[in-house]
Amino acid sequence: MDISQSITNSSRLQVSEFILMGFPGIHEWQHWLSLPLALIYLLALGANLLIVITIHHELNLHQPMYQFLSILAVVDIGLATTIMPKILVISWFDAKAISLPECFAQIYAINSFMAMESGIFLCMAVDRYIAICYPLQYSSTVNEAFVSKVTLSMVLRNCLLTMPLPVLAAQRHYCSKNEIDHCLCSNLGVTSLACDDISINRFYHLALAWVMVGSDMGLVFTSYSLIIRSVLRLNSAEATSKALNTCSSHLILILFFYTAIIVVSVTHLAGRKFPFIPVVLNVLHSVIPPALNPMVYALRTQELRVGFRRVLGLGDNVVRK
Repeated sequence: MDISQSITNSSRLQVSEFILMGFPGIHEWQHWLSLPLALIYLLALGANLLIVITIHHELNLHQPMYQFLSILAVVDIGLATTIMPKILVISWFDAKAISLPECFAQIYAINSFMAMESGIFLCMAVDRYIAICYPLQYSSTVNEAFVSKVTLSMVLRNCLLTMPLPVLAAQRHYCSKNEIDHCLCSNLGVTSLACDDISINRFYHLALAWVMVGSDMGLVFTSYSLIIRSVLRLNSAEATSKALNTCSSHLILILFFYTAIIVVSVTHLAGRKFPFIPVVLNVLHSVIPPALNPMVYALRTQELRVGFRRVLGLGDNVVRK
């Protein structure tokens, strides 16, 4: 009888929705923070859409390097759109409730897009490695089929490996506590509300970070170490400068992306005194790279700038340098 009553009480306490409280410690004026976030989000959408349209429109940009950039732009749009609309709705309309399925779906989407961005950076690093270290084999190795295969492999890897995160989270039992002191559904933030043991959730989350992002980071920096070693062996200063210039934009974005991940991880561990800091940094890490990536490539790539002008109707007679 006691066991039956316990099960009944437990099922009664199972929550039907979560409440996203927003930015912890600054709830009173978080709507002011939402204004620059909204501008950054609109910039990210517009700039990445322009990247995709320009690369599709300009035939001379139908190259593997730019095709990977186009895929990265689509991933950036997906990543920013996964979190920003809900954050703005919370800040502007105080609509903090989110159903359990929607929350688990957001967990899946955030981790999938984040892993996909890391995977595309790895693909771009491999592309630059082959182009600089094995230039004679580049055209026969890196082609449209290569781009399609590695992109599909990254999509399958990320979709399959991140699937257990929301599945494991959905298997936990959530009692009377349903307030998430965050503005988005993070895996650990949600599972920390569970009444039962979440050791497997924490273990898989950590293992996934090391296996996917950690391995990508290691391979990316290995590729660039080999690229730098190969470039330094060139006898011509002009050839060295040209080789480094072809991958400088990519290297800048990679350093920013992985440095931001490390900073967010460190501040999350040390964020008990000022909990809003890791939350804000986590949000910024999901919206600033999508806005930054197109600008870096636009500033440093002549072909893209010419393509932008043509697509926007500002430079039909632009002559390439």
